[in-house]
Amino acid sequence: MTAAPAPAIDAEDRLRADLYDYLAVLLTAPPDQALLDRTAGLTGDASRLGQAIEQLAQAARGTTPQAVTREFNALFIGVGRGELLPYASYYLTGFLNDKPLARLRGDMAKLGIARSERTSDPEDNIASLLEMMAGLIIGRFGQSAGADVQQDFFDKHIGPWADRFMTDLTQAEAADVYTAIGALGLAFLEIEREAFRLTS
Repeated sequence: MTAAPAPAIDAEDRLRADLYDYLAVLLTAPPDQALLDRTAGLTGDASRLGQAIEQLAQAARGTTPQAVTREFNALFIGVGRGELLPYASYYLTGFLNDKPLARLRGDMAKLGIARSERTSDPEDNIASLLEMMAGLIIGRFGQSAGADVQQDFFDKHIGPWADRFMTDLTQAEAADVYTAIGALGLAFLEIEREAFRLTS
């Protein structure tokens, strides 16, 4: 007996997953020259998301890997700590490694999501959460998760705080390219939230 083929992922969901993954990559580490070059070639449209893409492409054209690395370090690493702490626990409770992280770990176990061995960061880092969301959409942890599972994960672990983080990123003193990344994140999260609202 052969297993039933996995359901096809439609083009819109593939694009959603790609944007989640793209934001995750940009928030995991500073982009290298190849990623800056690809980003510089992006084009948008008149929508809020399209304008954010244009803004990011322009920012990528005006920077270097060295400059964006200094920016990333000032924002997220710093001496002792960076300007921003990109963790759900911190944004929701004011403390690191708090209840939001414990709840996330419980949901990760239910969904078959294992902690990455490539990082020592807590799993409630914004980049990790965006990567998990992409994985749920495209079936990286098994079969593609249905819209209800995606919405539940978004509503519990991204929706309550990620907008505030992205807003802080757009206003951070050390941000330049990351101002545009924050604007792109805000525009995308708004679209996701509205889409979930319309389908629930």
